[in-house]
Amino acid sequence: MLIDRVRIHVLAGRGGDGCLSFRREKYVPKGGPDGGDGGNGGSVVLTVGPHLRTLLDFRYRERFEAEAGRHGMGKKMSGRTGADLRVRVPPGTVVLSEPDGEVLADLVEAGSEVVVARGGRGGRGNSHFATPTNRAPRRVEPGRAGEERWLRLELKLIADVGLVGPPNAGKSTLLARVSAARPKIADYPFTTLEPHLGLVRLDEERSYVMADIPGLIEGASGGKGLGHDFLRHVERTRVLLLMVPADEPDPPHAAQVLLGELMAYNPGLAAKPRLPVLSKADLLPPEARPAPWADGPPLRLSAHTGEGLAELQQRIGGLLAGPARGDGEGAGRDAPPA
Repeated sequence: MLIDRVRIHVLAGRGGDGCLSFRREKYVPKGGPDGGDGGNGGSVVLTVGPHLRTLLDFRYRERFEAEAGRHGMGKKMSGRTGADLRVRVPPGTVVLSEPDGEVLADLVEAGSEVVVARGGRGGRGNSHFATPTNRAPRRVEPGRAGEERWLRLELKLIADVGLVGPPNAGKSTLLARVSAARPKIADYPFTTLEPHLGLVRLDEERSYVMADIPGLIEGASGGKGLGHDFLRHVERTRVLLLMVPADEPDPPHAAQVLLGELMAYNPGLAAKPRLPVLSKADLLPPEARPAPWADGPPLRLSAHTGEGLAELQQRIGGLLAGPARGDGEGAGRDAPPA
């Protein structure tokens, strides 16, 4: 199950209290103040774990609290600083404050991190408050509370190629045909209710990640049909495949609707390379030539018979080899070692 939106509560550690202490030395009956400072509280830090792919772990734990600082001690000994709490999130996680929705961080690269709650400062011991007129101060500072807040985490999948199309356009079938991913496939709309990723090999040295996005309908940019839940996953893709099935009554119009919904959701998506694809081409006569779309003549494709698959891979490889555009950066990934 892909969990791509959660709320969490973060609480940084409280600072330790300053110490009230006086020197106790032989033959020094009235030693001066020697209370040490309290240690600072630990902070809560979100860091990208490169091997995570979902926010599932946050379904079972929503509160994250860092360690408090220790209290100061005599002989001007400072308390130990509380340990930071490092919470791993998957690449592509957007961190927003609650309830205003302000974006605090967009964590994409492995190793990226952000402090979301800073630890409280430790209090000063009484050794700091000695004066010529008050040589035995009994004043200390308490530790300060750490920051506390609610956050919303939203995952935007990071993929090279995003499959965008209406329900039942054959996107899941294509992903299953070209990768080892096994999304649910059935002959009815909205079979896919969550995005799926698959690693596709171009050749012995190159591969790319393909994302199957659940079907989009007219009005998706306004939230219809869970459009907002699905559309954010195409923002980081480098190449978009606009897929319309051959049994659609008016494929060029359906493709234009898809493009309109993408641009209404995020105008920046218009800058991404797009490849028009007419899926389920096995339903057409071999000599049939589909009418051109806004992006040009669509590629005839049948994941069932294999028609157009080789050309599709070739064209995707060419687009990925070009300069990166949009939110997704970098060329096609090197294939992992066998």
